[in-house]
Amino acid sequence: MPEEQFFICRKIRYLPGKAETQPDMSENIIDVDHVTIRFNLASEKVNNLKEYAIKLLKQELMFQEFLALKDVNLHVRQGEAWGLIGTNGSGKSTLLKTITGILKPYRGTVRVRGKIAPMIELGAGFDKDLTARENIFLNGAMLGHSRKYMEEHFNQIVDFADVRKFLDSPIKNFSSGMKARLGFAVATTVAADILIVVFPAFCMSPSLREGETLRDCGPRAKWALGILCAML
Repeated sequence: MPEEQFFICRKIRYLPGKAETQPDMSENIIDVDHVTIRFNLASEKVNNLKEYAIKLLKQELMFQEFLALKDVNLHVRQGEAWGLIGTNGSGKSTLLKTITGILKPYRGTVRVRGKIAPMIELGAGFDKDLTARENIFLNGAMLGHSRKYMEEHFNQIVDFADVRKFLDSPIKNFSSGMKARLGFAVATTVAADILIVVFPAFCMSPSLREGETLRDCGPRAKWALGILCAML
């Protein structure tokens, strides 16, 4: 990642009764070893697939290499909770997406023991033209759940999201809060061993000036917080 961007990874909680010792590899629930994530940034605009194919055949496609993560290590034991704090674009979500299996490392390895409930982008995959009922099954399928599993947990999701009156209304008519609740309800249907959450942390904005409140600095906040809880 660029030198001006960084994130801090710090343990913020440990379950009572567990000694704080050096990580024992045999007990780790998550192992991230020397992980590097690389993205190719296009140096020119390609408008359609045909143009892309032509440039690919002519070997005219030019990319700039960007390392979102470089040689990152993280070991999380059972019962621990970690916080990842950093500026936008520093690699927090990239690391969490790598742990959940959304992204594959360019170098290094990631080993996870247990089921993950990722709340990185709540409601990602919702189709605004489909109803809430249809989106519940669509979003569940994207998270790897079968239709039978979603049918068994349907009432639980609807009651938690409090959208029973609006089940047959298109998502585009929902408020942002309703969409977030519905996304959260679907994401947490699984009895997870590991919980991953990403949300803004406005209070940590370096742009906060003397006398400002959190509401004042909100639009200019540059920081976010990722939480990783190993609950197995």
